Amino acid sequence: MTLRHLTIFLKVYQQQHITQAAEQLNLTQPTVSLAIKELETYYGIRLFERLGRGVAPTEAGRELYRYAVHITSLFDEMETRMRNWDSMGVLRVGSSITIGTHILPSLIQSFQTSFPGMQVEAHISNSGEIENRLLSNQIDVGLIESKPAHAELYSVPFLQDSLCALTAPDHPLATRPSVTLKDLADYPFLMREKGSAVRDMVDSSLALQQIAIRPRWESTSTQAMIKGVAAGLGVAVLPRVMVQEAAGKGDVVMLPLTPPLLRRLHLVYHKQKYISPSLQNWITLCQEYGRSAKK
Repeated sequence: MTLRHLTIFLKVYQQQHITQAAEQLNLTQPTVSLAIKELETYYGIRLFERLGRGVAPTEAGRELYRYAVHITSLFDEMETRMRNWDSMGVLRVGSSITIGTHILPSLIQSFQTSFPGMQVEAHISNSGEIENRLLSNQIDVGLIESKPAHAELYSVPFLQDSLCALTAPDHPLATRPSVTLKDLADYPFLMREKGSAVRDMVDSSLALQQIAIRPRWESTSTQAMIKGVAAGLGVAVLPRVMVQEAAGKGDVVMLPLTPPLLRRLHLVYHKQKYISPSLQNWITLCQEYGRSAKK
């Protein structure tokens, strides 16, 4: 078994087709088929089921894939580091939409100021997609709004954020020092879509207090919700970090919740991921950012 076998295996796994994998590797189909057969013979297991013109990984194939992506990634990182010792290479960062909008730009700017030789590639999506990219080694590290769902991922809390109530400046609740979810339930409610980290947290708190509401709006766009609140269409509960700018402009009023709803943002990476110096520098930077935000 060689690194070449693993490289061919990965391409077949990703394409789920021998011929397409061969074309992308600039190899012949018999060469690719032989490499897979040699791997199966070496381990004494079947890695793929042949389904018509395509192939589908077996349970053993999926298990090998989890190791192979990190073995080949580590080799590629070694090659890059040895050949580009001074430049340090590329750090691939993923983040949820909230963090990507309000926190990630500042983190990347600070990182590249401290390490100008590093390139940072960013991918912003929902937390589930970020976890999937970590599992398939498409990114090195992720920043998400809740603990990861997959046991293969390791998470470190790096920042505490709070949810707050949002009203229009002329709303009856706007002059209160704080409000409760029960106070808000008397008014039309604007909410994030089901499945989002913020929606899950608000729904859990409402259920715990036995408060029933029917959202007037459900939106994946936080900015649309802020504009809806500013227009007097209802109230909302959103992360403080997402509404500070609008509140500072006077478009909306930001009110503390009683009791407070606190959450931790998490830095996430694969448990089998090699912690390179550049990745460790990024982790340290995020933790320092979280500590400074508390002050």
